[in-house]
Amino acid sequence: MGSGHSHGHTGHSEPTPQAMAARRKANRILAAVLIPLTLLTLAAMAALWPSGSKEGLTLANPYNAAPGVTFDTGRIQRVVTESCTAAASQAPQQGTQGAQQEGQSDGGSQCTFAFTEPDKGGNPVKVVINPDVAKSHGVDVGDSIRYLNLTNAQGAAAAGPNGPAANGAPAYIFVDFVRTMPIILLAALYALVVVAVARWRGLRALIGLVGAYFVLVSFMLPGLVEGKPPLLLALVGSTVIMIGVLYFAHGFSARTSTALLGTIFGLGITALLAAWATDAANLAGVGSHDAATLANISGNISISGIILCGLIISGLGVLNDVTITQSSAVWELYELAPATSARKLFTSAMRIGRDHIASTVYTIAFAYAGAALPILIIVMLYDRPLGEALTSAELSEEVIRTLVGSIGLVLAIPVTTLIAVLVVKATGIRVGGQPAVTPDDVEDTGALAAAAAVAGERTTAGGASGQPAETRRGRRAAQSG
Repeated sequence: MGSGHSHGHTGHSEPTPQAMAARRKANRILAAVLIPLTLLTLAAMAALWPSGSKEGLTLANPYNAAPGVTFDTGRIQRVVTESCTAAASQAPQQGTQGAQQEGQSDGGSQCTFAFTEPDKGGNPVKVVINPDVAKSHGVDVGDSIRYLNLTNAQGAAAAGPNGPAANGAPAYIFVDFVRTMPIILLAALYALVVVAVARWRGLRALIGLVGAYFVLVSFMLPGLVEGKPPLLLALVGSTVIMIGVLYFAHGFSARTSTALLGTIFGLGITALLAAWATDAANLAGVGSHDAATLANISGNISISGIILCGLIISGLGVLNDVTITQSSAVWELYELAPATSARKLFTSAMRIGRDHIASTVYTIAFAYAGAALPILIIVMLYDRPLGEALTSAELSEEVIRTLVGSIGLVLAIPVTTLIAVLVVKATGIRVGGQPAVTPDDVEDTGALAAAAAVAGERTTAGGASGQPAETRRGRRAAQSG
């Protein structure tokens, strides 16, 4: 009995070093592919690296104030609605009620004003609020705002520190809300939740995200401004981002390398489809104010190239998600039942993949729909036919982005799964020189786990009572041979 228990115990403890050795072998196989690919990508990045020069750009910065004009910040103390013409002729110290009565008797158009206490100190100033802001969102007491201070502008004589300019124009004009504190609070909450749930891996993912944005801001965006080839720029930059993010967040392992290969394949498919779709659908940013601004500041900037680059970048996050999940799924299933055939292992892992495809397709579609919601509402109000609306200049870019990203995502899942299956089968994890389990009738993921458990029980029983388990394995091996 004692020897039997010892034999059974050995059968259970043996896979760990063998699994580790198998993973090292898998790493060597994958390194032979990924190291040359990484070196080639870094060489291309060095060749494409932008100079950073902004010569020839004619973009007027709206935040460069004229001499004497400053951008100030403050907190709103009181909000009033008055006649625009009456407000221009009265001092802000008048009571709200008297101002409203005067505005009503004047009969002119109504303006919204916010009495704002400057952060730099001093008496409250009367800031005129833009009509679109007043109508859509409004301003409330306690809001922090940024406003334009025209009291010291050249050629603008002010009636007083808080009064209107001599020509009747407002001396203080709303520019934007100050959102620093809400964004800092949300970012801190996000980081706290990620680290609390994912721990060190979550922290590494956050640091990797900072590195990804560094590549985007220092390499890809300046490269687009300088007219570098957008397809090559997007592929090289995205590959560098994925190499850094995946290895930094998930560590150097065969699983991560497999996921990286699948991600690069998905990137390649997405890039090819994006290049074709941008040209075939004539995506040129027509009707976009931002695109028109960029087109006018430099002859090197290609709007279609920027759109192409955006189509590739937009799917990176979801692509990374599905490939790392598929790679991990294959490894877990194989270590549960190492004797599973490659075909059945692929089939079982793809059941997980199909569930992931179904959910991520919705994720991409709704993410893009949410980002384009104002455009969707405008197009709906036009009362155009659905087909015409979806192919219009306003919506076609979002539709193509959804389709291109989804196709690359869906194709990356079976390719990642296949690569993972080939790698784990090539490493050949075994228990005591024999397959740990032979699940000839495995049909799903749950059955794989059950087969692994049954195999463990049989191994223990075989050690205790002789060799029935080994004999059954020998018979099955002979039949399969």
